[in-house]
Amino acid sequence: VIPTVWPSRRLNATRIPNFPEGKAGYYALSAETSINAGTWKASYSSAQVALTAQKAVADGARAAFGLCRPPGHHAAADMYGGFCFLNNAAITAQAFLDQGASKVAVLDPDFHHGNGTQSIFYDRGDVFFASVHGDPHEAFPHFLGWADETGAGAGAGCNANYPLSPGAGFDEWFQAFEDACAKITAFGAEALVISLGVDTYKDDPISFFKLDCPDYVTYGKRIAEMGLPTVFVLEGGYAVEEVGINAVNVLSGFDEIAG
Repeated sequence: VIPTVWPSRRLNATRIPNFPEGKAGYYALSAETSINAGTWKASYSSAQVALTAQKAVADGARAAFGLCRPPGHHAAADMYGGFCFLNNAAITAQAFLDQGASKVAVLDPDFHHGNGTQSIFYDRGDVFFASVHGDPHEAFPHFLGWADETGAGAGAGCNANYPLSPGAGFDEWFQAFEDACAKITAFGAEALVISLGVDTYKDDPISFFKLDCPDYVTYGKRIAEMGLPTVFVLEGGYAVEEVGINAVNVLSGFDEIAG
């Protein structure tokens, strides 16, 4: 099933159609994410990978990595898209809360804004969400990710977005990342979930940041310096040869500090 019609601001969005393409459009963020016979099994399995990593950390491991496919950070409670169906990071954060944590942080260094994660937790005060990403003027998902989106209701002040312009190099990127880490520490999170997208790489074909392979080691170290039980879940990355290299570099940097 591929969505072909969306409930835009000029259409009635209060009635859900029966026709598959229309129903998919009602719940879809974008058209590149099709649903087929294997979608539910793959998405459910990906979420279970994230929960397995969370269990390892809840059982005492300093950190764990979930090699999740499909990714999840564009999926909201009632919306899929951006190759995402179930939000692995949000599911992981909620698992920590269900098991007794009072505050959890989700840090999203993927090139694309984690709109789904933001939407899920936007009016909640028990999860702090921070995202460093491409400016929505230029980058998917376009309609969320602005710096003035800081949370609502009980979640006021618990959302931090850092949209950066095309061509941003590591120095500019890391300054925003450092500020996000400082906010997470000030929030008092008891556990940390990293939406580990590595599409910030300089040769990624659909992104416009300029991080190089050693930079991932550096920011992996900074994550470890927060001293929190940490679950990494894999998100985006489209320079295929370097996805594994850069993901491992983040984990290696983390391990240098965390041991």
